[in-house]
Amino acid sequence: MPDHPSITRFREEHQRRGGAGEIVILPDSVHTAALAAEALGCEAGAIANSLLFDADGSPVLILTSGAHRVDTAAVRATIGGPPLRRATPEFVRQHTGQVIGGVSPIGHPEPLPTYLDSWLQKYDVVWAAAGHAAAVFSTSYVELLALTGATPIDVE
Repeated sequence: MPDHPSITRFREEHQRRGGAGEIVILPDSVHTAALAAEALGCEAGAIANSLLFDADGSPVLILTSGAHRVDTAAVRATIGGPPLRRATPEFVRQHTGQVIGGVSPIGHPEPLPTYLDSWLQKYDVVWAAAGHAAAVFSTSYVELLALTGATPIDVE
């Protein structure tokens, strides 16, 4: 069976950026860090959730450990700008071309300001969504920084 179009787009972008990790298509949706960790046999903290926030109409992508909740006030104090609000599903699709639960750190229609939870450094292998709720890819903290051009921050 061929890949979903969003996974195909992710594969192409991952390869274009020189990604070395393995892309895995799971039998079921893993739209939460807990589900992904269970399916992959790793800690939830090793899952890099791609969370899109709405900052007065501008997207902000935060790649956070599945062990953390983003403290939007603390992140705003770090990065500046308007308050961060949870994005609507429509906002997420508009700015990422993907749906909540499958948003990858790369491959969006336009570059997004991206921040990476520094906590993820403690894992040798980090897993992130690959454009679909049933697709993930393995990477490292250093590679994820390079692939995304993200700025490291503390999210809690």
